[in-house]
Amino acid sequence: MNFTRWSARLPRTQRRNAARADRGARRPKPAATAGGGSVPAARGERADPSGRGEPPAAAPSGAAPPDAVPTLDGLSVHDLLGQVPALVAVVYGPEHRIAYLNDTYVELFGSRAPGTPARLALPELTELGLLPLMDQVLRSGKPRTVKSRRVTAAGPATTPGPRQADAAPGPGRARHGYYTFTCSPIEMAAPRVVAPAQPADERAVDGSPVDGSPVDGSPLDGSIREAVLRKGVMPEAVATEAVATVTVTGTVTEPVRGVLVFGADVTDQVESAERLRAGERLQREAAVTLQRSLLPQELEQPDDLRVAATYQPGGTDAAVGGDWYDVITLGAGRTALVIGDVMGRGVRAAAVMGQLRTAVRAYARLDLPPHEVLQLLDGLAAEIDPHQIATCVYAVHDPNENRLVYASAGHLPILVRDPDGTVRRASEPTGPPLGTGGWLHTTGSVPLGPGASAVLYTDGLVERRDKDIYDGVAALERVFAGATGSPQVMCDRLIRALGITAEHDDDVAVLVLQHPARTGHDAELFHNAALELLGGVEAAPRARAFASGVLASWRFPMELRDLGVLAASELVANSLQHGTPPMRLRLRRTDRRLIIEVTDGDEHLPRRRRAEPVDEAGRGISIVATIASSWGSRRTPGGGKAVWCEFALPAG
Repeated sequence: MNFTRWSARLPRTQRRNAARADRGARRPKPAATAGGGSVPAARGERADPSGRGEPPAAAPSGAAPPDAVPTLDGLSVHDLLGQVPALVAVVYGPEHRIAYLNDTYVELFGSRAPGTPARLALPELTELGLLPLMDQVLRSGKPRTVKSRRVTAAGPATTPGPRQADAAPGPGRARHGYYTFTCSPIEMAAPRVVAPAQPADERAVDGSPVDGSPVDGSPLDGSIREAVLRKGVMPEAVATEAVATVTVTGTVTEPVRGVLVFGADVTDQVESAERLRAGERLQREAAVTLQRSLLPQELEQPDDLRVAATYQPGGTDAAVGGDWYDVITLGAGRTALVIGDVMGRGVRAAAVMGQLRTAVRAYARLDLPPHEVLQLLDGLAAEIDPHQIATCVYAVHDPNENRLVYASAGHLPILVRDPDGTVRRASEPTGPPLGTGGWLHTTGSVPLGPGASAVLYTDGLVERRDKDIYDGVAALERVFAGATGSPQVMCDRLIRALGITAEHDDDVAVLVLQHPARTGHDAELFHNAALELLGGVEAAPRARAFASGVLASWRFPMELRDLGVLAASELVANSLQHGTPPMRLRLRRTDRRLIIEVTDGDEHLPRRRRAEPVDEAGRGISIVATIASSWGSRRTPGGGKAVWCEFALPAG
């Protein structure tokens, strides 16, 4: 911008004002109209602007004539910038010497001596990093802006005046604010100087003769000279430096280049934005806290699997989602593994997630097949919130079968890595997400023998905005094929290898399980033994003898051996009385428990009931429930049922 256009009080503006006055004096007088008003008659203006011969509209009573519109020619730069509620500093030259500071700037930082380099007199500009920016503006001639810079200053100085560069701000309590600074290039007219013939001691500071008239003979308003000296817009140092830019006749050869620094106070906007961010931060922290409290605080560790999981919420700009995972021991060595993702963000998604996770644990206690669990969850999700949907995988690991049986509701496929490092996807088709209704889910299975691993995950791990989601699944396969270590180490490696950071835009849940191949001493702690129950009532004594011999070979204490034989006898007797062939007795030990299980071909599940004193039957399940740590029953996939009980092994 051209700074000299802002004020009539800067040098060389008087002649322009005089020229305008001469043109106004020579302008023809407007012709009077019948209404007593006047219309423009100069510059070829028509009395009838419409051109249709219609008389012009009469001016309202008391209104000023059109040629009396006020102009900005007489507006003072000092009055204008002095009243602006912003920080204004005008500097000039390559050293950015001070030419002008407005009252707001002086009130905040204290007054400074005109003509002093900004690097020495304006340390606040150095602290704000504005001096390099001002150098760029001076070189390029283009304005530059920096936003929301924090300004720290003391209260108003009690005794205004120049201070040293290393002095502290004026006395008073320190205050903080935020300003957006714009540095704009300007050009200031160099001051006129007297003719060389006139002695130096007979000219004023502004370069004009002592009689008040400039060297070109044009009149000079004394108020201008007074303003220059009083306001410091063009100090004596500027005039001295500008002598080289004028000829001996006093004619200015080139203007003085400078920079206008304008700082707009944006403290209210910054504080409002900070309050908004703080509110969003509190809401997000509440959602994260809620979600973490709804996730398992400590995963159940099955006897036959090693399991670890990790959850990472989205970055600070992302609302928390509804990802969850769970590990549920079902009894008889079987383990349920669950992972899901509620669509949507925020506290509502976390609340729905918590309700679904609780429901999954309740349905899992029924020991239902995976597809039936998802069928129940589907109806419940629609009841919780008809506008929310969720994806979920429910899988069950049976160590007797060495398989992972699962059902999926719109979730990404499970990845299984064989002992040789080959990674396979669970290829069974998935149903729609939970909450959509009207779909019969199906169950699939994938081998998971000793030495194999599997990973369940949510879409935040593999989904990217610029790539297909299955490209991310393929990348996960490659990383999973080479991942080694414990399940927790594998979780961390998968997170890092796929570029998940604290600024990731989606939350991530990962669940890794390993079926370790045991050798040596560990292998001695895991044994299986089974007996086909053939024949009639004679199968019961054979079952007791089999159980007694197996438990003795496993070197169990006598008390535990007797309890195990009694439980096996009662379960076999119950199956012989109420079940149908084929029947089987299975004994299994782990490092923590003894499991006794009897299967038959009948689907009717037994239930515990209170037997009357006169009843001759009905006490078998009650006896088992009394002596065992836990017991249960379930339907088997091929038809029939399994009834089991567990005994905790003594420590050591």
